[in-house]
Amino acid sequence: MKHSVLKVFVYLSIVAIVGLLAGCKDEIFQVNDVVSDPGAFSKPLTLEGIVYAYAKGDTTIVGVMDKKELQCKTPNCNKALLAVKASGMRLNKGDEIKASGSIVKESWGYVLIADDVKVVTTHKIGA
Repeated sequence: MKHSVLKVFVYLSIVAIVGLLAGCKDEIFQVNDVVSDPGAFSKPLTLEGIVYAYAKGDTTIVGVMDKKELQCKTPNCNKALLAVKASGMRLNKGDEIKASGSIVKESWGYVLIADDVKVVTTHKIGA
């Protein structure tokens, strides 16, 4: 009897630890997950996307599109962009990035102020 109780206790402990560790993993959002309502994201987040455009007058702010947009090969694709501010880092068009930070509302719209940006890979975009 004691042996079976010990087995159940060990099993439940392992399940609980695995569950806690799985819950600690940060969710990574895609641009399309965020762009429709960026104001709904009040906590820090990690975002994946591809640099597609630059802000006029501020090269630290880039427009990031969803990775799914790479599948569109026609020139008429309407790409939803999310502004990402990556201070201290020059990002290039086509860079696939993973950016962590917080979304804030500016007078012109929402921007992800990135505390950490990593370039995962680079895609060839355009001609």
